[in-house]
Amino acid sequence: MSKPLLSLFVFALLLAPAAARAQDYRDSTATEKEKIPDAPRPWKDRIWFGGGLGLSFGSVTNIAIEPMVGYKITKNGKLSAGVGISYQYFRDNRGTYGYETSIYGGRLFTRYRIIEQLFAHVEYNQLSFELPDYYQARLYRRWVPFLLVGGGYSARLGGNTYLTAMVLFDVIQDAYSPYSSGEPWISAGVGFGF
Repeated sequence: MSKPLLSLFVFALLLAPAAARAQDYRDSTATEKEKIPDAPRPWKDRIWFGGGLGLSFGSVTNIAIEPMVGYKITKNGKLSAGVGISYQYFRDNRGTYGYETSIYGGRLFTRYRIIEQLFAHVEYNQLSFELPDYYQARLYRRWVPFLLVGGGYSARLGGNTYLTAMVLFDVIQDAYSPYSSGEPWISAGVGFGF
């Protein structure tokens, strides 16, 4: 993706919450009685929590924790935006020398519910990886950006609890990304209030 196109995409992503907020206001031609604002929504109706937890033990140990919090921008809850953090501990004992590392970072995201079960998702993510420097035979840490675009499915488990699954594609394809280019990011997790 070219830099001007990427800049336009990020600009549109940042304007989406403002445009959605504008939809909450009533028509300016309404009568004075109709212009009375609705009672504010309580925080518990505007905030939702989610994320994922991954555990794998054995010759390869992988522990991932990814909490997130979202804010419902529109009253109907279709558009939301939020933040999240990621931490992953990885250890591989299969080779002659064991390999152990931590991956961490954060994300900003926007979601739009198309229907009750399906949603579109856009996320800007930065993760700090230890990458190999083959010339100096060492590892060094580098922040790698990702712009993930895709969608997901949410199934109500009961009450305000949902099971979610997402398929996202990285459109930046940074040269330092340790992930194979073009492969989707597939994740599943639990959400509360989404």
